[in-house]
Amino acid sequence: MSGSHDALVIPLWIGGHAYLTMVQEFCEVRDAASGEVLRRTPLAGASEAQAAADAALQAKPAWAALAANERAAHCVAAAEVLAGYAEHFAGLIGAESGFDAATASAEIAAAVAALYGASAATDAVTAPGVLALVAGRGSPLAAPLARALPALLAGSALVFRPSPHEPSALFALAEVLAEAGLPGGVFNVVHGDEAAVAGLCSAAGIDAIACVGEAGFRERVAAIAARHGRSLLA
Repeated sequence: MSGSHDALVIPLWIGGHAYLTMVQEFCEVRDAASGEVLRRTPLAGASEAQAAADAALQAKPAWAALAANERAAHCVAAAEVLAGYAEHFAGLIGAESGFDAATASAEIAAAVAALYGASAATDAVTAPGVLALVAGRGSPLAAPLARALPALLAGSALVFRPSPHEPSALFALAEVLAEAGLPGGVFNVVHGDEAAVAGLCSAAGIDAIACVGEAGFRERVAAIAARHGRSLLA
């Protein structure tokens, strides 16, 4: 999966900032309609997954020590920033996922609503500590965010592995969260294929692994997790 050297490389996001890594292989991120190479992402492995886990583990105690309403306030602030970038996000998702304009806009609206809804969240959730969330194709933003948000609000730190075909929205969300004041290390993004998933499953400090995507994809991720003595969160 080597790509055009002219395409923009989207870095990882670890510890509250873009994280550059010297990998040998990259994934081409293509326009879903035309096939044009839009961007490239590094194919991360075990070392990058561990770096993200370390950052999350370091950030988690201070994040968990905040009052619940303080954590919710960070999410509401992020919703306000994300709403301001709605058109940009819809463009990213439309190009990479092939969603039409209305569907892409609905994806952003759902993400904004989920973040705003943090202020009214009342369900008691046990924070898993550090949660790794693996997203499959067709789940560029709203579904992985909704899956991880209860844990985030409960005090967990997160490591996301977006689909290598649709990585831009979750990376851009990391930038939005940083702009909104989320502490560094609470939200991390590692790009890659199954090697990145395996790296997260084997990383020290990852307390739980969750997955969003189609049934076949979830089964493949569950099989990778099982090889490392892990099971996916229900």
